[in-house]
Amino acid sequence: MTNKHPFDDFGINLFSENVMKECLPHPIYMKWKTATRKEDALDRTTADAIAHAMKTWAMEKGATHFTHWFQPLTGSTAEKHDSFIEPGEYNQPISRFSGKSLIKGEGDASSFPSGGLRATFEARGYTYWDCTSPAFLRDNVLCIPTIFVSYNGETLDKKAPLLKSAEAISKQATRIVNLFKDKDIKQVNAMVGLEQEYFLIDKELYKQRKDLVHTGRTLFGSMPPKSMDIRGHYFGSIPNRVQAFMKDVDEELWKLGIYAKTEHNEVAPCQFEIAPLFIDANVAVDQNLIIMDVLKKKADKHGLACLLHEKPFQGVNGSGKHNNWSLVTDDGQNLLEPGDRPHENIRFLLFVCAIIEAVDTYPELLRMAASCYGNDYRLGADEAPPAVISICMGDELEIILEKLRNGEHELKNVVETQPYAIANLSYVPKDTSDRNRTSPFAFTGNKFEFRMVGSSRSASTTNIILNSIVADTLRKIADQLQEYKYIDDIRKKSLDICRDILQQHHRILFSKDGYSSEWLQEAEKRGLPNIPFYVDSIPSLINEKAIQMFERNGVYNKLELEARVDILFDEYRKSVKAEVLTILDISKKDFLPALVKEIKFYSDAQNSLGFKNEYYERKINFLVNLLNSLDEQYHTLKNKMMERNQYESSMEKAQYLNQEVLPQMHKLRHILDTIEEAVSSEQYPYPTYDDMFTSVQ
Repeated sequence: MTNKHPFDDFGINLFSENVMKECLPHPIYMKWKTATRKEDALDRTTADAIAHAMKTWAMEKGATHFTHWFQPLTGSTAEKHDSFIEPGEYNQPISRFSGKSLIKGEGDASSFPSGGLRATFEARGYTYWDCTSPAFLRDNVLCIPTIFVSYNGETLDKKAPLLKSAEAISKQATRIVNLFKDKDIKQVNAMVGLEQEYFLIDKELYKQRKDLVHTGRTLFGSMPPKSMDIRGHYFGSIPNRVQAFMKDVDEELWKLGIYAKTEHNEVAPCQFEIAPLFIDANVAVDQNLIIMDVLKKKADKHGLACLLHEKPFQGVNGSGKHNNWSLVTDDGQNLLEPGDRPHENIRFLLFVCAIIEAVDTYPELLRMAASCYGNDYRLGADEAPPAVISICMGDELEIILEKLRNGEHELKNVVETQPYAIANLSYVPKDTSDRNRTSPFAFTGNKFEFRMVGSSRSASTTNIILNSIVADTLRKIADQLQEYKYIDDIRKKSLDICRDILQQHHRILFSKDGYSSEWLQEAEKRGLPNIPFYVDSIPSLINEKAIQMFERNGVYNKLELEARVDILFDEYRKSVKAEVLTILDISKKDFLPALVKEIKFYSDAQNSLGFKNEYYERKINFLVNLLNSLDEQYHTLKNKMMERNQYESSMEKAQYLNQEVLPQMHKLRHILDTIEEAVSSEQYPYPTYDDMFTSVQ
């Protein structure tokens, strides 16, 4: 008898296309396929047939409930479970799941952020099935990916705009591909691979840290003797406890049809990474949200806590979510694949230049899309790209683009890509570009890696922005090219367009050390925006240029953008408020008593001697001064926090918190960290960084 292999269960909990082929009549399957290509809409009969097949499949696997799984503007996911069971004709229980239940659900829209799109008394919100993202089974619940909209049709989620942005870029990219005489291409998909970084610590230690429990990051903690100074953790041997956790995560994800491909130790202690394979952007975002949930739940079962915050520990590297983005046609052509002779690949150069123009035109939007309050503690700290947006193309492509910019259409004197000569290997090809980890937006062979994205965030907004701004540039290019009939004229005009774009937007190209102070000075000379604080990037969503761009591409309207700005400011305000109230509570209830006990210990020791001891005197004076400083900084922060109420709007409150309250909170943290170093282990009330960093070994 052979042992069962984990791969045998791959996709067992996913209502995949293969499953649909097997359990649906062929005409029904083809109608669904046509609907996913947006060539037709699903009729009620087809929906009923799919719903019945989906219910039968799920119940055979033990499902008792179904849910419309959606992405409200909280940045997380939401679900309401409904049982399949209903009363039959003679009140006996029967199972029922109709096409209507599959396609449409109803929730309380007033209970989710709407940014003023909905009044509190207007409660209706509707979920509608996203038939392009497969349903899946988790914990005996059939989860159906859906969008979430208001009674009047305004989008109240992150999936609907993502789908609209994907449609926009597909339309414009397909226009250009068709103009290059690839007439059979009907669709171009934005493809995404999301690398997810995270921390693991012992669950019992996590529960003892109020700051981690309430805010997701540590608000105090001094560095241990060994942290990142000895970098043996990166790519090192994975601890047994973590290996067992990763094994469970992999098997759960594989059952859901998620190709969890790569996992390893990251640079910081207790930090790790997981990365799946590339897939359609919409599905990739869904899968990443599932991965984040699986990481947290599996960690809990292994006595661990998974920390997804961008900067859970001050002084060591934080966590990102690298967004690898490309464009692929419906017959599998990667439009960002340079080939062996990229200087002759005019279509590739045209798409690259379109992306260069888009990024340089909307850098503020990308800064906003990649970030959140927590990411401010990570960006530009020698661990993540700076807040200045730039593009790294690599040496070879830079030469080509520079020649194009200078009007050299005959690109013959370009350095050819040569293979390496290694040992007995006859051919080891060299990549077109190196990997610049200091660049926010780097070309990495056949895709762009957007490295700024925060680990805790949904990747929806990032890809909505990327798809939208590139679609807008492609639209303009396609409008220029459609005037030409012959391919030679189209190729020549494409080179002219590339030259014009590079002459206007070459300032965004930078392939050297993005961590250096010299780059920030150079970026300022180039006129590139430097937005160190996330809160200052939020208004970029509603400047006139952005509004027109989103409306042109049918992704957002002005009201939806204004609502999202209000929600983001409110989210920022609540995040800071939670941290301030937590650190005030900890200071008063835990640090102050610990410090008083330490002073008493040395005072009693002094008194027991019967005479004054110089060391004890110095120690007592130092601790008393710390106590006074703690009291002063505590009340200053508390008063500043109360003064925020003088501001009415969420934007004004958020900016006040950033400019006045956060610097004061950092001063109080400095006092708490000094107290940790000054008091004995017996008096210190919390697990230290050292305790947590060694808790998973």
